[in-house]
Amino acid sequence: MTKISIISIGLSVAVLTGCASQPTEIPTSSVSSFMYQKYDCDQVAWELARVDTRVGELHASLKKTADRDAIQMGVGLILFWPTLFALEGGDGAEAGEYGRLKGEKQALEKVAVYKKCALAFKALPEKADGPGKSEADKDASEGGKI
Repeated sequence: MTKISIISIGLSVAVLTGCASQPTEIPTSSVSSFMYQKYDCDQVAWELARVDTRVGELHASLKKTADRDAIQMGVGLILFWPTLFALEGGDGAEAGEYGRLKGEKQALEKVAVYKKCALAFKALPEKADGPGKSEADKDASEGGKI
């Protein structure tokens, strides 16, 4: 292989691993609902509201970062490749927190369903499982337990 093709392959690998993920691509962390078992419905509602607020904030921030990286990648590949070195590189701590909070949200929803709390669940900003169906809703409709 020529030197130019080796350099271009190396640069492509470095750039592609340095982009931030879209929030829809960040996996949900597994969180046990056991830690919420002693919560009453009011406490579950309050905690769910707190988690929903933070999930919304992180979703917006992560989407902005991923979109900015995608634009920078397009400009770098088409017009000016040195801009690729300015990519921030990966997902970072916010992505980890986002995945954990998505797991907490699912655990809280399971507890709310189990305790028969009269709560309306706010959907995550992205929905891969279809409109309006959360994991807690699926468990409840299937007769699942926590």
